[in-house]
Amino acid sequence: MLRIRACQFEACRNDFLKAGFARGGILRETPCYRKGIFNCLEDVSTRNLTVTGALSRMRRAYRTSPACIGCLHLFVASQGYGMLPFHQVVKSEFEQVNELIIRQLHSDVGLVENIGQYIVDAGGKRLRPLLVLLIAKSFGYRGTQHISLAAIIEFIHTATLLHDDVVDTSNLRRGRATANARFGNAPSVLVGDFLYSRAFQMLVAIDSMAIMRIIADTTNIISEGEVQQLINAGNPDTSEAAYFDVIHKKTAQLFEAAAQTGAILAGASATQEEAAKHYGYHLGMAFQLVDDVLDYSGQADELGKNIGDDLAEGKPTLPLIRAMQRGTTEQAAMIRSAIEKGALEQLDQISDAIHSTGALDYTLACAAQHAEQARACLADFTDSPEHRALAELTEFALQRKC
Repeated sequence: MLRIRACQFEACRNDFLKAGFARGGILRETPCYRKGIFNCLEDVSTRNLTVTGALSRMRRAYRTSPACIGCLHLFVASQGYGMLPFHQVVKSEFEQVNELIIRQLHSDVGLVENIGQYIVDAGGKRLRPLLVLLIAKSFGYRGTQHISLAAIIEFIHTATLLHDDVVDTSNLRRGRATANARFGNAPSVLVGDFLYSRAFQMLVAIDSMAIMRIIADTTNIISEGEVQQLINAGNPDTSEAAYFDVIHKKTAQLFEAAAQTGAILAGASATQEEAAKHYGYHLGMAFQLVDDVLDYSGQADELGKNIGDDLAEGKPTLPLIRAMQRGTTEQAAMIRSAIEKGALEQLDQISDAIHSTGALDYTLACAAQHAEQARACLADFTDSPEHRALAELTEFALQRKC
């Protein structure tokens, strides 16, 4: 989640006041907005709040418009305040991606634009579009289509989030109400469809059948993964193999597609393209494995979602599967029952069982193996700032807390 260090506050505030109020005529330099912006940035810099959390406080306190909130969030992100090192490597391109996302969210139907803006404004690390930028530049790409491709990948990811939250009946994501909790299930699903279709409109302009084929296959595979996860929900007999198949389809596949299409766009060799594809796959697997660990070891305010959400949805993730394998008969029975019922009444006892059986360490070890395999894939890359940022990403996937 995006944070601003205290030493960056003054620069960020001054830059925003210079640039932000003129952005598309959306913002007005009124005392109310000025005070709200100052307080928002102070919340982030001195209270260590995420930008998303501080913006939510600002909107409630000053009744700031969604457009203003969106501009401030994207301005903070695009200017590099609070960016992680691997974002800084492609700071200029990252800013262009953010601006393109805002432009492409435009719709004559207000609700479409409002919901799209709402979920995009929630922020996040945007690792998938970042992969497109880093991979393309690491292979020497000098054009501009990687900006569009990165935005396409983010739109597809955002569409999956909208659909997933409806299917999972989730009410909290990235520290605030999900779109379906805020606007309803039907609008959320339909706006997810809009984002998919907008992504493919943009994809046509890139005019690469190879890239289009990968993206088309990816959206199909992600959908299959969602259905497969739905089938596995409430089933404590789900195997490790079935679990890994689901997280490949639901998470790693889009990482894989982002990396592979970035390589294709840059005209990489077949060997380099394959290396990029496998890098994305292994990074995505590591990322999801750590995500499943955090569901039982993280803090809700850092994660931006409720602890135990996976269990409440009856999802048999690897920490639960391993704990049933290694725990006592009583522990296994307790976890089985919780998965079948989607029950959280014994969450503390289940968390204890997951820790005592070494299930979290086992899951993290699996993530570490994938991260190491991702790093090995970089051997075919020429050393560059982008190459080093890709290596840093594998460490981040393992060490992250949200």
